[in-house]
Amino acid sequence: MQRIRRMSPSPRRAEHVAMHIRDWPACERPREKLLSRGPSVLSDAELLAIFLGSGTAGRDAVATARDLLQAHGPLRGLLDRSAQAMTELPGLGPARACTLVAALELGHRHLAAQLERGITLSDPSAAGRYFAQRLRAQPREVFAALFLDTRHRALGFEPLFHGSIDGAEVHPRVLVERALAQGAAAVIVGHNHPSGNPEPSAADRAVTARLKQALALVDVRLLDHFVIGDGPPVSMAARGMV
Repeated sequence: MQRIRRMSPSPRRAEHVAMHIRDWPACERPREKLLSRGPSVLSDAELLAIFLGSGTAGRDAVATARDLLQAHGPLRGLLDRSAQAMTELPGLGPARACTLVAALELGHRHLAAQLERGITLSDPSAAGRYFAQRLRAQPREVFAALFLDTRHRALGFEPLFHGSIDGAEVHPRVLVERALAQGAAAVIVGHNHPSGNPEPSAADRAVTARLKQALALVDVRLLDHFVIGDGPPVSMAARGMV
């Protein structure tokens, strides 16, 4: 009698069988991790997966998010796209693209609300995040200022100088004039590095010293100078450069 040989699934076939996220251990599921440990513990792919909701054929949401980041990332590069450009990426489409863009806009508005006119800036790092939100996606260097009153309440935010991909000419007199026009007692300035490298250059340090000196002549304090690139904003005050 001929014996029937049973074929075990090949590794190639097995790799296409995706386990649904609901079948993962609870401690590994993105939503459960966020609820129990907070959003900061999630990877970029896990955060993105929460917005995707589900994956593509044969891929769970986290794997789909990893694919997107690998092919169209990093995260900044992916999310800097317009809603229309996002709809053309595999695994997104109009509904998911709109969800991501709307989530970003909510984050931007939440951050901006912390710096609305009349609100005291109790957390200096909030200013750095605000500069990052306003300047990080700019293709050319932009130098901006946040004006504050004597109680460090926001008076206004103004982009003052626009430059090239590797520099912007900054005029201390213009900053002083705008500070006086705003009735500011203190100023925080910031600019972006389109290269993505947030390390302050020698020119950045020299400009900061000139601005501090010019503002001091009219009794306005320079509190900080943020440099915006990839990753967290760099505070020059925290580095002892202001």
